Amino acid sequence: MRLKDKVALVVGAGQAAGDTIGNGRATSILFAREGAKVIAVDRDLASAEETAAMIHAEGGDCIAVRGDVTSNEDCAGFVQACMDAHGRIDILQYNVGITGEGKDSDPMVLPEEVWDRVMDVNLKGLYRTSRLVVPIMRAQRAGVIIGISSIFSICSVDRVIYKASKAGMNAFCHMLASSNWDYGIRCNVIMPGLMDTPIAIGYRTIVDGVSADAVRADRDAKVPLNRKMGTGWDTAQAALFLASDDARFITGVNLPVDGGMTARIG
Repeated sequence: MRLKDKVALVVGAGQAAGDTIGNGRATSILFAREGAKVIAVDRDLASAEETAAMIHAEGGDCIAVRGDVTSNEDCAGFVQACMDAHGRIDILQYNVGITGEGKDSDPMVLPEEVWDRVMDVNLKGLYRTSRLVVPIMRAQRAGVIIGISSIFSICSVDRVIYKASKAGMNAFCHMLASSNWDYGIRCNVIMPGLMDTPIAIGYRTIVDGVSADAVRADRDAKVPLNRKMGTGWDTAQAALFLASDDARFITGVNLPVDGGMTARIG
């Protein structure tokens, strides 16, 4: 088992309703299969509990905790819950992200409240969480932090605030890596491409006003590798690698998991 007895705090471990699996839930399940003790955090406690129940059904170890990343008190609460349960944090995966819900295609008319909300969740939430976890990892002299960004952070896209927030995550995680390698802490970013996850498909059906099947067909056609989107399991497999000792010499990296989409930029 690649994560045997490791303690993994997965923030954003629930998911939107849908018939596929999200990045956070898939990662939580895979980490548990590989021996990790998982703390599954989500603003929607029922969704986090669903993730925990799936892990328990396979004989894994998981505790579901409610947490809103826009609240300092909630962030302190789920970090403390992890420490109370296991006394350490080996892995932090930040998997929370929202969009401007179709209101952020033009930066000249982007409502300020949309900017503030997306930045608060996607970027400041990582800041709130990591500033609590990093001191613990420094004391341990070891730890892994993984941010789930997006290839939209480096590609042309119609979501200006989502792009800006994810580009900010890339930069912030680079600084976490460079300011913590003396403590044995690694920090890397995964940049998923077009994924068949409930939140991704649901967003496009609302914004484009078309069926989920039409959204999937359109997105599949844009992926160079086999003309097929990835899934939450692809993100989870990349996270497992970066969290494990197989990646012990890797830090400060932005890893595209995108079926070749960024390989054809330019």
